[in-house]
Amino acid sequence: MMRDSVGSTLTRAGFAVRTVVDARSALKEIASKRPDVVVTDLNMPGMTGVELVAEVRTIDDELPVILMTAFGTIETAVKAMKNGAYDYITKPFEGDEMIIAVKRAIGHAAVLRENAILRANAGTGQSPSGPFGLDRIIGKSVAIRKVREQVRAVASSHGTVLVTGESGVGKEVVAHAVHDLSPRHESAYLAVNCAALNESLLESELFGHERGAFTGADKMRKGRFELADQGSLLLDEVSEVSPQIQAKLLRVLQERAFERVGSSTTIGVDVRVIATSNRDLPKSASMGEFRQDLFYRLNVLPIVIPPLRDRLEDVQPLVEHFIGKIAARDGRRAIRMNDEAIELMATYGWPGNVRELQNICERAVVLSDHKANEIGRAMVEPWLMESRPMPKAMPLRAAGNGVVQDASAPVAAFSQPAQMSSFTEPKLNYRPGDKTLSEIEREEIVATLQRFNGHRQKTAKALGIGVRTLGLKLKKWKEDSLVSPNL
Repeated sequence: MMRDSVGSTLTRAGFAVRTVVDARSALKEIASKRPDVVVTDLNMPGMTGVELVAEVRTIDDELPVILMTAFGTIETAVKAMKNGAYDYITKPFEGDEMIIAVKRAIGHAAVLRENAILRANAGTGQSPSGPFGLDRIIGKSVAIRKVREQVRAVASSHGTVLVTGESGVGKEVVAHAVHDLSPRHESAYLAVNCAALNESLLESELFGHERGAFTGADKMRKGRFELADQGSLLLDEVSEVSPQIQAKLLRVLQERAFERVGSSTTIGVDVRVIATSNRDLPKSASMGEFRQDLFYRLNVLPIVIPPLRDRLEDVQPLVEHFIGKIAARDGRRAIRMNDEAIELMATYGWPGNVRELQNICERAVVLSDHKANEIGRAMVEPWLMESRPMPKAMPLRAAGNGVVQDASAPVAAFSQPAQMSSFTEPKLNYRPGDKTLSEIEREEIVATLQRFNGHRQKTAKALGIGVRTLGLKLKKWKEDSLVSPNL
């Protein structure tokens, strides 16, 4: 039979080939196995090749389909190409002709897929250039060496990885290192910020949607799970997703299958999930805020990243890395931070962790004299909230409304205290030692927010923190009844 002959030819050429008896079986195989190319006869019982192309397009609008046709039906084959077929080949044909056609189709599909991945990664900071693997993880402390060992140990597995730690410790960096060292490193690595999107947008971003699934869905769109097939998908801040999305994530992790929004067709995928969270997920699960079954599915291979204040030996190598990288990026002469400045920074508590350190390094490079070859203590000292170490464990304190505040929760940095101290209203009065750093931080943020009449973008810019970080902090404080719900 023609089907067996073509299958044997392509198998001998080194392709992994699956053959099916009819078009309906082919559609099920396409949805579940995600082939690189489909080869079909034009004339078949039950469904023609043209009709099959139309059905394939409802599953994957970019999957190349090659039609085999007799000489007398070339006109029909050309019409089919206008309706979505990639190529056709006339019978009788030599084996080499089929092999060449299949290779060309696979190459075409690879280009389309690469472009889709690049578009998906646009604006996320994910780039194929730069450090690779463990070189991404900068530091010399015992704690960071342990993190490297954990990354090396879990990378070769296909199991789900959960990376936890305070905001700004570098969870995304560790996640990317896991992918780099994994057997999937030549395939796609995609990321989605679960905290930045509302439920409907996140659902579409993860699973894709069909044309007409909702207002504005003018064409079919593949989601991140589909684009990351055979690769890795980072779910950044997975603790922020809604219960409905949690249920869908659980199914993907269990069954490796999902449906696009607005579709009933089940699509199979092979994706390694790497998730991050800055929240205490076991506590959230026990309180019913996060599904326990999903937590257990995510927490297969855990990696915990300690805060920078617990590994201050890493400050110097991180400073050297960031300053060198920023200076090279801006095309300015080499510059270093002198020993006095490094010593000061190595005694600071870094509530904003590595992200705060990176921001200060960038500010120092940009604002320093371009003729200078070093950055001194006098430049960086005003940007630090205080030049003494932060206690490793801060005591629980009773808030004014009787609610107990978890003072050990992650806090963000004020990277522009000089600007904040210039505010004349509202003025905050307290003596050193009267309040915890968390209380000072909360009051400063609330005061700045009030100064800008609740405008979060202006507030975040004035404080030198991200809008997302500001939003997460306000959300947590509202949940704990530490600030007004109207903020």
